Amino acid sequence: MTKQEKVQFVINTLNRLYPEIPIPLDHQDPYTLLIAVLLSAQSTDVRVNQITPLLFERADNPYDMVKLSVEEIRDIIKPVGLSPMKSKGIYGLSHILIDKYDGKVPQTYEALEALPAVGHKTAAVVLSQAFGMPAFPVDTHIHRLMYRWNLSNGKNVVQTEKDAKRIFPKELWNDLHLQIIWYGREYSPARGWDLDKDIITKTVGRKSVISDYYKKQKK
Repeated sequence: MTKQEKVQFVINTLNRLYPEIPIPLDHQDPYTLLIAVLLSAQSTDVRVNQITPLLFERADNPYDMVKLSVEEIRDIIKPVGLSPMKSKGIYGLSHILIDKYDGKVPQTYEALEALPAVGHKTAAVVLSQAFGMPAFPVDTHIHRLMYRWNLSNGKNVVQTEKDAKRIFPKELWNDLHLQIIWYGREYSPARGWDLDKDIITKTVGRKSVISDYYKKQKK
C-alpha cells in the first residue's frame, strides 16, 4: 500500500464503522461544551458526563456560574480530579466571558487559549464541535493511533496534530478526530489491546508496533 492508499483505507474504515458520530461530552451550547472539555482533562468522558448535570443544574451559563464561589464549584466537580485548578479556571473564564464577550464563547484560538485553564486542545474541540470550524484536536487516543498507524512519529501531540492536518483532507477533520477517538476506545486501546480486532493497525500499522505486540503475546 502507498501512504495515500493507507490514508484512504483509514478514512473508509472509520466511515463504515462510524457513519453517525456521537459527541463524547454531553452539552447544550458552546459554553457548556467549553466547561465539559475543560473538566475532561486527565479524566474520563463518562465521569465528566456524570458531573456536568450537577454543575449545570446550578449554573449552565457564565452569569450564573460567577454567582457560585470557587469553593462551591470545586465541591461539585471534585470527582473529575484537578478540582482546585479547574474550579478557578471555570470561575475565572466565566468572568472574562461576561466582561469581554457579553457572556458568549469567542470563536478564535487566540481568544479561547487566553482564557484560564483553556489549552490548545480544549480550544480546538470547542471550535470544531461547537462552531463547526475545521480543527483536529489531538487527545491520547489520536496520538497513540497516529503512531500505531505509522502516520506520525509520536514525538508529541503538537507534531501529531500537524501530521494529521497534513495527511487528512480539511473537510474531514471534524468527523475524523471523533471517529479516531471512538475507534481507539473500541478497537485499539492502550490496555487490553487485541490486534486481531484492530483491522486498521493490522492493515496499515507500523511494523515495529505489530511485531512488538506479537512478541508480548508469546511471553
